Amino acid sequence: MIEAFHITDLASKVQSGALSATEVARDVIARIDRHNGRLNALLHADPVRILAQAKAIDDKRARGEVLGTLAGVPVAIKDAICTKGESTTSGSKILSGYEPPYDATVISRLRAADALLTGKANMDEFAMGSSTENSAYGATKNPWDNTRTPGGSSGGSAVAVASRIALAALGSDTGGSIRQPASLTGTVGVKPTYGRVSRYGLIAFASSLDQIGPFATDIRGSARLLEVIAGHDAHDATSLNVPIGGYESACDAAIKGLRIGIPEEYFADGLSDDVGRSVRATLARLEREGCVLRPIKLPHTRFAVATYYVIATAEASSNLARFDGVRYGLRKAAQSLGEMYGATRDAGFGREVKRRILLGTFVLSAGYYEAYYLRAQKMRTLIRRDFDAAFKDVDVIASPTAPTTAFKLGEKANDPLSMYLSDIYTLPASLAGVPALSVPCAIGQDGLPIGLQIIAPALQESRLFTIASAVESACAPAFPAEVQ
Repeated sequence: MIEAFHITDLASKVQSGALSATEVARDVIARIDRHNGRLNALLHADPVRILAQAKAIDDKRARGEVLGTLAGVPVAIKDAICTKGESTTSGSKILSGYEPPYDATVISRLRAADALLTGKANMDEFAMGSSTENSAYGATKNPWDNTRTPGGSSGGSAVAVASRIALAALGSDTGGSIRQPASLTGTVGVKPTYGRVSRYGLIAFASSLDQIGPFATDIRGSARLLEVIAGHDAHDATSLNVPIGGYESACDAAIKGLRIGIPEEYFADGLSDDVGRSVRATLARLEREGCVLRPIKLPHTRFAVATYYVIATAEASSNLARFDGVRYGLRKAAQSLGEMYGATRDAGFGREVKRRILLGTFVLSAGYYEAYYLRAQKMRTLIRRDFDAAFKDVDVIASPTAPTTAFKLGEKANDPLSMYLSDIYTLPASLAGVPALSVPCAIGQDGLPIGLQIIAPALQESRLFTIASAVESACAPAFPAEVQ
């Protein structure tokens, strides 16, 4: 049933009473039972809790109250986002059994909009990964081809939407963790401007980069979801107190005359021929519809991977120091406090998390801080200036989201550098703090989806939705037949 609807359509049906939230909930539970065992998209889903939420929504309508803009829409939640009284592990053994005593701000806003929260989605441990293979609870599989990765770190959220276990999901994007899996699963994924959406209740990886954003089946639905979760929050010191809204209406705006920058650095070595061809064909179609394509240069792009993996690991080493076995989560018995810390962290953290903690501790250490961390911060400024200069001449920037279609499970598991390069086109926008999204634009020769990345100036999310809506109208691929 729900696979036949987009987000806005389903919400309208529930608001009008043509469809009850309980009917939606039962269908969601059936789809979870049918697909999740194979895909491992959700780590935790409680049918009793889902049905109780649905009943509350139906009771609200029965009392004559106006339902919210996401009435009855099933939304999966990345396991790094706190939900009160519900398991939240960030994909790590070190948080096994942890149930937060509060809701993240984005969760409170979803509840206020009468969304139906369907469960916690699998992810790379502490959002460190590009394939969802680093989860302590098993890899998530791509519904287009179960032998392939869905990308990461928000792979479970992407697969929940791609398989229509949910129509929407929340993920977090530190260096591409929403956009890259959206591209690899044929879904829409949005990274808002840094500070546009509250991070209160998000288990931190790299605090100057982390940003919560939506996955959705379609552009209009993602716009509505962003309107619900965006906005100032006093609980988050980085939250921007600026106006929001107009995202959904931006989907109907004309694209004629919009200037699209095409960065030459994003069409260089490493980009698969198939992805390059498909993205260029999409851009040519936008040009025929009245957009103006302009070649641009983002010269410091080649330093983005190195810059990111210095800054992000440094912040991770600081943020993850709080997980020590004392207050919550895993605790290993030992003879002394120091031994308990060591035993707990050794057993609780996976290999990739340990690697990044060690890297981050090294670049912050005496004698190396200026050589690595300080230089990386200076390079981050130059990357931001590249975008500032480009946006003086263009309205948005367009590129491939990922250099390839979905790669095989295990293909890059023992090659960290190759895995890190999966985010080569998404990292610069994260470092600059500007908004970006991935929209499906083609099916590759291997039968797998390809995403187009659109990047806009800070706080100009509306431009993303305008361009992406035009792409969707012309190019959106169908979702995998096996999950219909």
